[in-house]
Amino acid sequence: METERPQIEIVGEQIRGGGTETGHMRILVVEDDKKIASFVIKGLKQSGFAVDHAANGEDGLILATTTPYDAAVVDIMLPKLDGLGLVQELRNRRINLPVLILSARASVDDRIKGLQSGGDDYLVKPFAFSELLARVQALIRRASRETEPTTLTVGELTVNLITREVRRGNQKIDLQSREFSLLEYLMRNAGKVVSKALILEHVWDYSFDPQTNVVDVVVCRLRNKIDRDFGKKMIHTLRGVGYALKAD
Repeated sequence: METERPQIEIVGEQIRGGGTETGHMRILVVEDDKKIASFVIKGLKQSGFAVDHAANGEDGLILATTTPYDAAVVDIMLPKLDGLGLVQELRNRRINLPVLILSARASVDDRIKGLQSGGDDYLVKPFAFSELLARVQALIRRASRETEPTTLTVGELTVNLITREVRRGNQKIDLQSREFSLLEYLMRNAGKVVSKALILEHVWDYSFDPQTNVVDVVVCRLRNKIDRDFGKKMIHTLRGVGYALKAD
């Protein structure tokens, strides 16, 4: 029998704000309360994450077992499969996805039960988004065990991910938000050819639409700012394949 596909909300644009630790990371939010889900998703988007949302435990489990995520935010009280059952099933399948459990239950026993079920952290409702974000970032840092760089450098091009300052040599370059996100992605993949589909997925968080020219438009704007006033071109087009940023 064919497995029913979960009702998944793929949350649209990534907004590159002050979330310097997130890179191009994807978070799973499993929450049936529409108001809380909207609050959490909006905050994560504004912090630079791509977000998938499931409104029940069964759909959340399907997503968590078929899609690579950097972390998950899981409510305890969920329809079809509760949050603790979801986390326990992940651990039974040896999926080590970092999980932050959300619950209105604040007792010590409830917290212990949540952590013993396989949760990595436990946050009691109501909560400030800033605390949820800090906990998610801490889970990701512990899981990756590596320090996210604060500066990206390719040849004479430098990007400060904290101040969002871009320089080529001694010249400062002002970029719009989407141009900055595109440049960051190209620099993280310096020397590699990245397709339009990958750029759409990581910079816009869109599924690939072969009819759209949004990538070409922003690449053109970025190239005008990065390459136009310099002798050596850094952004290269491979027709029919994609784009690459190279130091030489």
